[in-house]
Amino acid sequence: MKEVVPVNSPHTNSQNTHVLRALSAEDSSVRLQAALAAGTHPDPGFLDALMERSAIEPDFFVRDMLVWALTRLSPEITVPRLRAELGSEHAQARSQALHTLSKIGDGSVWPAITRSLLHDADHEVARSAWRAAIILVPDDAKEGLAMELAAQLGRGDRDVQLSLSRALVALGDVIEQALRTGLASKDPAVQAHARATEWLLRDPDASFDSAIDEAKRLVALGPDRA
Repeated sequence: MKEVVPVNSPHTNSQNTHVLRALSAEDSSVRLQAALAAGTHPDPGFLDALMERSAIEPDFFVRDMLVWALTRLSPEITVPRLRAELGSEHAQARSQALHTLSKIGDGSVWPAITRSLLHDADHEVARSAWRAAIILVPDDAKEGLAMELAAQLGRGDRDVQLSLSRALVALGDVIEQALRTGLASKDPAVQAHARATEWLLRDPDASFDSAIDEAKRLVALGPDRA
């Protein structure tokens, strides 16, 4: 017969202590297993350690597991902590908090997705904010979000631009007005990005790379020749 361990037994406390220590182990595989254990057996006592580790964890897979472990805890305790983390001076802390909030999907968090986060100078923070925003935004705020996102057309490298296009396309037809400003831009990079995004809106299965290349060609030709 399987042993039934009381929730607050010395055995459970010992296991939790082991998990907490393992979260800061030098070996990333040990940290990964610790995050898995914290999510498998969620305990409010893990919250502080999970939050602190998320802000500094260098390994992508461990970070992803930390997010999952946090989503396994009650939103009543995680959401307030995550909202507070959005004001952190550390970019990874902001990015991870946004990513976790997007996974929790609590619509009440929407007001915390501020313009400063959507325009954050750190690309990873901004990308996380875009992804969280399109999940949490209420219907009556979609047009305003589309304008904030479209104002950043042409930003960053290929991956950043792809993230922005995907976020815009996820909002649907409400982005059409916002894209017009980009299409009229005198900046070739902005105009090309707007055209590529418009193409993806019409054909979500299209290749972004093909769309951006074709958009750049049309911009180079000019409106008359195009």
